[in-house]
Amino acid sequence: MAEPDLLAYKALRDAMLAGHPDAFTSDAETEGQRDLSSYRNRLAGGSNGGTLFTLVALDDARLVGALTCEREPRVKVNHIAHLIGMMVSDTHRGRGIGRALLVATIGRLRATPGLAQVTLSVTATNRNAIGLYESQGFTRYGSLPDAIRLPDGRSLTKDLMRLRLD
Repeated sequence: MAEPDLLAYKALRDAMLAGHPDAFTSDAETEGQRDLSSYRNRLAGGSNGGTLFTLVALDDARLVGALTCEREPRVKVNHIAHLIGMMVSDTHRGRGIGRALLVATIGRLRATPGLAQVTLSVTATNRNAIGLYESQGFTRYGSLPDAIRLPDGRSLTKDLMRLRLD
């Protein structure tokens, strides 16, 4: 992701959080107030932990999808990466964009020295996302009941998934 994509990234993220509150741990109201520059850290890459990269999907010049990968910075767990913030615009769902982002991300992770596994969390009721992750080899290793509490009083479980890279 490049600097000019910051505004488009924030707009997509804000729309996804507002439209799909069950799918994300972050909430639309808090994130909507977040300063644009605070997303700059998602542009920073490197092998010493933090954000490794953010891949984006474009339709012409319009940003329609994104997936960020972070790496554990602590020495004992530096072999683990985490996928966060997978999102595809509602107008572009069902076109294979999420799959393409996931496949490209896994490829990059497998080429990153020292990484052995990647994890993610997904709302347990999000069958489409779980199916996508399973199709690429992710397996469920646990769940976190009451992981998300929505303003309407509902409580959601998050499934925890992992993929071995080596």
